[in-house]
Amino acid sequence: MIRLDLSSEPNWLDLGHGLRLHVLPITTAIMVAARNDPAVEALADEASREEQALVMAKAVARRVVIGWEGVGDADGKPVPVTPEGIDALLDIWPVFEAFQTRCLALHLMLDAEKNASAPSQTGTSAGATATARPAKARARTARRG
Repeated sequence: MIRLDLSSEPNWLDLGHGLRLHVLPITTAIMVAARNDPAVEALADEASREEQALVMAKAVARRVVIGWEGVGDADGKPVPVTPEGIDALLDIWPVFEAFQTRCLALHLMLDAEKNASAPSQTGTSAGATATARPAKARARTARRG
């Protein structure tokens, strides 16, 4: 069952070790914007799933993290939220894992479920042959004719 939370209010996400992130709800608009992030688009086709996950998590985090507690500089002084700071924070393995598990997991599981359903092979489309051809193939056929 999908539970609709119609609240658009940010909430605090406890990641442990005294770290809390103030995050906006992850919406479709946020996910679309993250997928179009320059860092995501610059990923090489052969990038590992782990690298893709890290780059996507950072892209989402830069859009949803609006505040934090428990983040300081080398001297322990609190630092403001910045895109560079968010990226550096997610480069810390336990923080990345906690963010992915507690903030992104629900959204990623729904996306995975969507991709796991195979079309039914019964009915009128069972055994159908593909009739569509890529545009290049259609152009070659047209030139021959």
